[in-house]
Amino acid sequence: MFSASWFFDLDKRLRDMGLDSDAQTFDEIKQNLSCPKKLSPDEFAGQAIYVILAGGFSQKTAKKIHQKIMEYLFLKGSDFDGLFAMFHNKNKINAVCKIWDNRKSFCDDYYLKESTEERINFLSKLPHIGKITAHHLARNLGEDVVKYDIWIQRLGALYAGNLDLQKKIDNKKLTTEIKNACDDMFACIVKETGLPRGYIDVVLWKACQNGLIKL
Repeated sequence: MFSASWFFDLDKRLRDMGLDSDAQTFDEIKQNLSCPKKLSPDEFAGQAIYVILAGGFSQKTAKKIHQKIMEYLFLKGSDFDGLFAMFHNKNKINAVCKIWDNRKSFCDDYYLKESTEERINFLSKLPHIGKITAHHLARNLGEDVVKYDIWIQRLGALYAGNLDLQKKIDNKKLTTEIKNACDDMFACIVKETGLPRGYIDVVLWKACQNGLIKL
């Protein structure tokens, strides 16, 4: 595991299965990480709303929900009752409305931040966006970062070869030891493949989610 041939085989198998996408296709993600483009407030809000809605759902379901929500927002705006009738999660719909109503200021403030760390910290304070989800959103915005979700934490612990680390895995609170193990794993695969960390992240996450990597 963790070699270039292992990684490229996972990438190919996912593509052959038609599973080569997150909010964007694998190729779009790779291109965006190599040459990020500045998004409009509408586009920025769309990316934030996607990661809010995606939690707890398959990608296929998340995309369908996201498309319906975005179409409604463009047509009728942030009408809570109308949106809640489509998606019955009060907290998420409240967040969607806040993101949409404040999309210009949120977008402008994000692009004013000078470093990746500052931008991720800013994203983590948006409605219903926590520290781990902020990394998912940042990657979709073109930051070459990793979403340290449960799958990646398990892979990092496996890479470290330390069974005690398994006991410290927590999808709500990322420990320093787990983060360091994950970062070491990504550094290894980046060196092996020459690919951005953010792209490696989405391929590994998708491979774990779909059982191509057994953990």
